[in-house]
Amino acid sequence: MDRYTRHQLKQDDFQEKIEALQVFAEEHLKEIIIICAAVIIVAGAAWGIKTYYARQEAAANTELLNAITTFHAYVGSSQESSLMGAGESYPTASAKYQKALTQFSEVVKNYPHTKAAGYALVQMGVCQAQLGNNATAIKTLQDAGKDSDKEIASQARFALAGVLAKTGKIDEAGKILQALAEHPTTMVPRATALLTMADAYRATQPKRAREIYQQVQKEFGSDAVIAEALKQQLATLPE
Repeated sequence: MDRYTRHQLKQDDFQEKIEALQVFAEEHLKEIIIICAAVIIVAGAAWGIKTYYARQEAAANTELLNAITTFHAYVGSSQESSLMGAGESYPTASAKYQKALTQFSEVVKNYPHTKAAGYALVQMGVCQAQLGNNATAIKTLQDAGKDSDKEIASQARFALAGVLAKTGKIDEAGKILQALAEHPTTMVPRATALLTMADAYRATQPKRAREIYQQVQKEFGSDAVIAEALKQQLATLPE
C-alpha cells in the first residue's frame, strides 16, 4: 500500500508539473512565439550574410582572375598572339598594364571586404610600378602591406621591396626583405626573401651580397634548384 501511495504521489507530482508548464505556456504564448521568431530571424540573417559574402568572394575571384589574365597577356600583334595560341594580346606593355590596373582597381572598389581585394591591391601597386608611377606604387604597396592576412601582407611587402630597390632605396628594401626572411610565409619563403635581398645588394654592396648568398647556401644548399641559382649568382658576382 505504501509503495502504491509513493508511486501515486510521484505520478501526481509529475502531472502537476506538466499542468504548471501548460499554464505557463498558455500565459506566455505570445512571448514564446516572439522569442522563437527572433531566433529564426537571427539564424536566417546569419545564413543570409554567409551566403552574401560567399557570393561576393566568388564574384571577386572571377574578376581577379580576369585581371590576372590581362596582367600576363601577350604583348605584340594579334596575329602573333593567334599563331601562338596566347589568347588576348596588347600592342604595348603599357597598354596591358593600364588595362590590368583598371581591372584590379575595380575588384578593390567593388569587393572591398574580400580576400581577392587584398591581392588586387598588391597587383595594383605592381602595375603602377610597371607603368613608371613608382611613388604611387610605393604608397599602394605600403597600404596593401597592412592587410590582416599575413600571406597578402608579405606579398605586398615583397613587391614594395622590389620597387624600393629599383628606385635606389637599397637599404630600405634590405630591411623589408630581412624582416620577411625572419618571418617567412607560403607566398614569400625565407630562401626567396634572402636571395632577393642578395640580388638587391649585388651592384652596390657585393660583399654583403656574397655573405647572404653563402647564408642561403648553408641553409638551403641541398635544394637542387636553389643550389643552381646560387652557383650562377656567385659566379657573376663582382668582387
